Amino acid sequence: MKISPKVYILSLFILAALPAGAQGLADLEVINQTRLDYNQQGMLILGTWAVVNLILGSVASFRTHGQTQAFHQMNAYWNVVNLGIAAYGFWQASQVAVLNFWEVLLAQQQIEKVLLANAALDFGYIALGLYLIEKGRRLEKDKWLGFGKSIVLQGAFLLLFDAILYGFQQQLGIELVELGKALAPMLE
Repeated sequence: MKISPKVYILSLFILAALPAGAQGLADLEVINQTRLDYNQQGMLILGTWAVVNLILGSVASFRTHGQTQAFHQMNAYWNVVNLGIAAYGFWQASQVAVLNFWEVLLAQQQIEKVLLANAALDFGYIALGLYLIEKGRRLEKDKWLGFGKSIVLQGAFLLLFDAILYGFQQQLGIELVELGKALAPMLE
């Protein structure tokens, strides 16, 4: 049985492309796992912040009065939500699935969009806190002053947190796009 030259050349091309394809898939797995690791580490940081604020806020709110008490109360209230977000985010990042290139790209783009949207919300939190501080000064209400200062602190932390995590994720997204360019001939 004679092998057609076309079949022979096609077979050689496929065999030559296999190592590059396998390396590309290995790189894809590394990028996807790194994205998940960043998310898990981020949720551990957020969860730690939440637990510390819950404990300190709860204890300090019983030992202080006025503006300081309101500050600690809001820190505790605020971080109940942060703890829930951190727990859900950590669980979600631990649900590893084998993904193809397009699914990894979509997941990468989604986390970047979420972090940018969160950063916009963080600016809103800071603005709300500043408004409450101003309102507290005008009305001479310690509660508004304490709540406002707490919300400014929480918003500033979240802005820094989201900006740093976005920086890591954006760099990973650039690596993913570069990998996509290398894999493009194989994906068509």
